[in-house]
Amino acid sequence: MQIFTVEELSEAHRALLSTLHKCEKMDATKLGKSQQTLLERRIAALKVALTLIEKEQSQKEQGDKSL
Repeated sequence: MQIFTVEELSEAHRALLSTLHKCEKMDATKLGKSQQTLLERRIAALKVALTLIEKEQSQKEQGDKSL
């Protein structure tokens, strides 16, 4: 598994959070059914990715405190 720096995790979190907000602001009623499904799945995937990044950041912070 690849190891990321705190800075890389923070930048990825910021970028994904921005994308999530943009997706959530979209008016899904103007999209076709397949595009609505894609948007819903994309939002769910972004939330999973953000949660995993936050978990990794928390673990890195806990590791730094123990040193």
